[in-house]
Amino acid sequence: MANTRSAKKRIRQNVKRRMRNKYYRTRARSEVKSARQVIQDGERDSAVEAVHQAVSALDQAASKGVIHKKNAARRKSRLMKRLAKAE
Repeated sequence: MANTRSAKKRIRQNVKRRMRNKYYRTRARSEVKSARQVIQDGERDSAVEAVHQAVSALDQAASKGVIHKKNAARRKSRLMKRLAKAE
């Protein structure tokens, strides 16, 4: 257990940051998962919208530093490739 005041504060900060990061990471994963599902179902208009939302969530997670920028780019690329293949 932490002994110093600064270490205790650091623990509190880490908890807050972990919860914040978890929100963005979970949201991005959920959006990508739902976009893949819509693409698989073959609904073109809703697929484009779902991919747009997933890309937005990934960009937001990358801008917050939750995931790396290149990680977000790779995921977006793969998602776009699936969409193009489905069309």
